[in-house]
Formats: sequence, structure tokens, C-alpha cells
Amino acid sequence: MNADSIKKASAVYFTLLKDKVIDENSEHFQTYFDPEVRQTVLLLADESGTYIIESPKRIQLVVQPTGSVFATNFTHMKEKHRQIETKKHFHLISVVIMSFLASIDRNQAAKIRTKREGISYYALERQVNDLITNWDSILKAKPTFGEEERIDMKEVVTTWKYMEVDTDDYGVKKGNRRTRIGLIAGAMRLLETEGLIVILDRDDIAKAIPKQELFERIEYLYHDYDRYELFKKVMTTEEGEHAENPSN
Repeated sequence: MNADSIKKASAVYFTLLKDKVIDENSEHFQTYFDPEVRQTVLLLADESGTYIIESPKRIQLVVQPTGSVFATNFTHMKEKHRQIETKKHFHLISVVIMSFLASIDRNQAAKIRTKREGISYYALERQVNDLITNWDSILKAKPTFGEEERIDMKEVVTTWKYMEVDTDDYGVKKGNRRTRIGLIAGAMRLLETEGLIVILDRDDIAKAIPKQELFERIEYLYHDYDRYELFKKVMTTEEGEHAENPSN
């Protein structure tokens, strides 16, 4: 391995650290696929606890769930994202994000529709509410529900039930992270910050439009994690199977 290959690999890797994605239009894209450069980039990624996702038109860098020097603990995440006030809010935001992912990761028709039309915050709020209402019903019959999956269902259900329900005055409410729509807005901003969605109509009825990067991350990374598939199954409710068009 020569010094030139190491220099090129370092440029590729640190660009990924900065931008998270390198697409086919970048000078680094073709450089990455040089065998020596690629081997060095993969070595850098492995040693730092990160993971490279390769797809035909882009490469992405993601942090491994454990053992990464770039892993973000709750305290640091709270400092970076003000909408995450407590661990119960973090857990609830995680449920919102997983509900969003489960709704787009179903079939090709769902992917095409959400890619074109997106999912409105109000539709996502109804979807999450149906889900948590179902969990609440299950908990009454089975208090241990969620323990096997290591999800604090009781706290999630209680926190959501006692959050303020938003009126149609979204423009006034959207900045209030203590409302349901405010929480959803905060969750979607996390995905937007990672370059995985586009948020449209910020001052009207906001919609989250998934980007191709998100679909590739689901296909090339999340599907390899049993934990993701388990969560996705938990996110499915009978109501969700017959949900209205999520773009509304």
C-alpha cells in the first residue's frame, strides 16, 4: 500500500465524516473504488467503529451501534438536539422515527408513493397515536408487554397520552416540542440533519419526504439488523394495515 493510496483513502474517509454521503458526481466517488483505496477506507471505518454502505450511485458512512469512537450518548445528543429533554422524550422520538420508517419500508408501492408525496406530520401523528393506543390496550391485558423487546412501553404510552394534542394552528404549535406535532417535528429534524429526508411546507402542513439515501440505508444496513426487524414488527398495528393515505 503506497503513500498515494493512503492519501486518497484519507481524503475519501474524511469527506464521508464531514458530509456523510459521497455521490457519483463527487471526485471521490471513483477514487473510492480503486482496490487499494477502498481497502484502506474500509480499514479506517472498521477501526473507528463506522460502516460503509455502497450503492450504485453513492456511498454512505454510518456509525456502528456499539464500539464506535463516534457513538453519541444520550447526554451529548441532548446537548446537540434541544428537543430531546429527557430519556422518555428520546424513547418517544425513537418510536416516532421507527413508525415513520415502518410506514415507508413496506412494499414498492409504498416507497414510490412516499417518495413522491411524503408523509404529513398530521398523518404521522395519527399513525403514532393508533400505535400507542393499541399498545395501551395490550398493556392492560399483558402488563409485561415490551419487556422481551426491551422497550419501556408503559413510559412511552404514558408520556404520549399526556402530551398536548395540537390544534389545526400548526404555525403556532410547531415550535412547541411539548406537543405531539412539536415532538414529531423534532424527530423529523433529526432525520433531516442526517440528510435522509426533505421537509416541505414548513409554515403550512409540513411533510417529510424520504430521500434515496434513506431507502438505501434501510436496504443495505437496517435489514441486516434483527433489532430493526423486531421493532418494525412491533410498530405494525391492525389499524396501520388499513391506514389512510399518509400524504394527507
